Amino acid sequence: MNSYQISAEAKSKGKKDKTLEGTLEKLIFFNEGNNYTVAKLRLLGGKGTIVITGNLIPHNPGDTLRVTGEWVQHKTYGEQFQVETCLPLIPATIQGIERYLGSGTIKGIGPVMAKRLVEKFSTETLNIIEKDSQRLKDVEGIGEYRARQITESWQTQKDIREVMIFLQSYEISAGYSAKIYKHYGKEAINVLKENPYCLATDIFGIGFKTADKIAQSLGFTPQSPQRLQAGIVYTLKEMTDEGHLYYPAHSLINIGAEKLGVDEELVRGVLEGLTQTKKVVIGDLGSGLGDQGTKNQEAQSLSPDPQAPVYLPENYWAEKMVARRIKALTESVMQLQKIEPERALGWIGEKLKIKLAEQQKEAVRAALEHKVMVITGGPGTGKTTLINALIEIYSRLKAQILLAAPTGRAAKRMSEATGYPAMTIHRLLEYSYQKGGFQRHEQNPLETDLLVVDEASMIDIFLMQHLMKAIPPRTNLILVGDVNQLPSVGPGNVLKDIIASGRVKTVYLTEIFRQAQESTIVVNAHKINNGIFPYLPSIEGDRRKDFYFVQEEEPEKLLAKIKWLYTYWIPRHYNFHPIHDIQVLTPMHKGLIGVINLNLELQETLNSHGREFKIGAKTLRVQDKVMQIKNNYDKEVYNGDIGRIIKIQPEDQMITVQYDHGLVDYDYNELDEIELAYAISVHKSQGSEYPAVIIILSTQHYLLLQRNLLYTALTRAKELAVLVGDKRAAAIAVKNDKVKNRYTALSHYLQ
Repeated sequence: MNSYQISAEAKSKGKKDKTLEGTLEKLIFFNEGNNYTVAKLRLLGGKGTIVITGNLIPHNPGDTLRVTGEWVQHKTYGEQFQVETCLPLIPATIQGIERYLGSGTIKGIGPVMAKRLVEKFSTETLNIIEKDSQRLKDVEGIGEYRARQITESWQTQKDIREVMIFLQSYEISAGYSAKIYKHYGKEAINVLKENPYCLATDIFGIGFKTADKIAQSLGFTPQSPQRLQAGIVYTLKEMTDEGHLYYPAHSLINIGAEKLGVDEELVRGVLEGLTQTKKVVIGDLGSGLGDQGTKNQEAQSLSPDPQAPVYLPENYWAEKMVARRIKALTESVMQLQKIEPERALGWIGEKLKIKLAEQQKEAVRAALEHKVMVITGGPGTGKTTLINALIEIYSRLKAQILLAAPTGRAAKRMSEATGYPAMTIHRLLEYSYQKGGFQRHEQNPLETDLLVVDEASMIDIFLMQHLMKAIPPRTNLILVGDVNQLPSVGPGNVLKDIIASGRVKTVYLTEIFRQAQESTIVVNAHKINNGIFPYLPSIEGDRRKDFYFVQEEEPEKLLAKIKWLYTYWIPRHYNFHPIHDIQVLTPMHKGLIGVINLNLELQETLNSHGREFKIGAKTLRVQDKVMQIKNNYDKEVYNGDIGRIIKIQPEDQMITVQYDHGLVDYDYNELDEIELAYAISVHKSQGSEYPAVIIILSTQHYLLLQRNLLYTALTRAKELAVLVGDKRAAAIAVKNDKVKNRYTALSHYLQ
């Protein structure tokens, strides 16, 4: 009997009671988006192998399952069992126990140890793990530590299994079940029965729709206050994820009513109630900060004004506090020794053997006369030279100097360019998960006279809030960045708003220096920023250039060109390592030339073998290039950090990633925090610089073809940029300077 044949006995049994039990033999197909699964199930009792289909939570080969459903006839693949419910069972056979334990489900047990255990204890293995764990030490390779590890993991899995069984009918994956258990512990089921909407805000990756589905199954009505309140708050959180700090009341009410399927007046009433309980805050854009801005201020009621700004409380107070702190710093007294700017300019010219441009001189003068200032400019305009000059001048004044940047890569680049130590803002503020947050704040401020922060366009409102808390009145603050790049990944538009307020002295660097003019990357970046179509030299031409264009319109051919450039042409002609030195940037996530598919294609081309771990549709292998996609303060790894998998340990259910700042371990249930990173979105590339970039521009990306996106992508290239795609797409991007506005009010509060 082959895998697709089903015994008459099995068929008749399935048709009779629609319940089957068997061991999962192989995953044929799995869609991570909706958990749709096609798999082979070997029926217990030697009754053959069948094909099962349905939206199932992920299981490992070797798991014993009880499935209910019905037989269906597929027009291409024949008879299949369509699953309605699926429950994991403890395996009873020696082979099933060995496969179950060898799948990496229990920490401390891999394939080798699983074999030893069943050879020693046979069908009693699982019973001994649960009730007589001291006997585990009779097996070679198991000592006190591993025995305890196995026992604790078994108990955890048992608790998780209960949560999983409760959640499985809601199509929540095993990985999320583990996260839910980790967050709520043994109270998980009780918490969810009481208020399942907490999932949407408490568990990374679970949205309102999933929580709502569970809630309605548990009897919560569409008009229940808990549902409506959770829906509005979650909608505001979604807006925050898109970069907004507030949302106009009428738009929020309209979106909320549509999302929740209820009347707008009902949403308005619920929103009014949320303001009274201070779960949302109505801001006041009719007046400046004044003496307001403390948390003792009474929350305003929802006014008839349709544009009334509705905030999550943390967004509101962050924006208010940043404005108040910047204003206070600009108004504080300059405490450093006074020095004549022209004298300083003469001295620094001789010291560094350079002649500063007029805009750079203006920046030096401003830095000696203003407590807070912004220096903004594109590539090749001398920002690094200017930072070096200011460091030398302030060092001469015996000032304490600190340099920082939002990301590890940006800080490393700053340090290399200046020869002066630089660190991430998180490290500067001494973030400690164990001690509960940033250790530098109002009560324990930074000890510095000058703080220079590079790549300031990347700073979101919350990081800026923590930074401003830690800056004492004596400090001079210089923010350096390129305001024309994409805004921060996190919410807010801090650098742009500070500049727009007119409250802070800003110097614009626009002159491209002679050496930079030799770079086609720099010249084209400025052309794009000024709305001028760039110079697009063919890849068939001069091999000495740092910028090329490859014309290709058809997505299939475009994909082939990208793989050819990544794996062959660039490594051969520029001696760049594909994984370490080359980064593919694309505007979209989905589609043939989107982030998701490109990563699968490039992984298969560059790293198709070696030790691997599969979770659902995701396959991770040793040497894979990966990216962290959310801030994890516990591990000190942040959204956008790129690393490389160096170890996979099935026995310990752990993957180890090498980042620039060190090694980070991930439990298997934390792997939704990392993604393959052979290709990444342009937004995720902010603050990073790569020896070579491949930038994809296609008319398929029409909605995302914007000037600042193409400009940001091109300025990520240090030595080589290859633009691949359609000239029409490039023209659309260059012409489109209509940046999607974010709802922020920092500029208003600063004025």
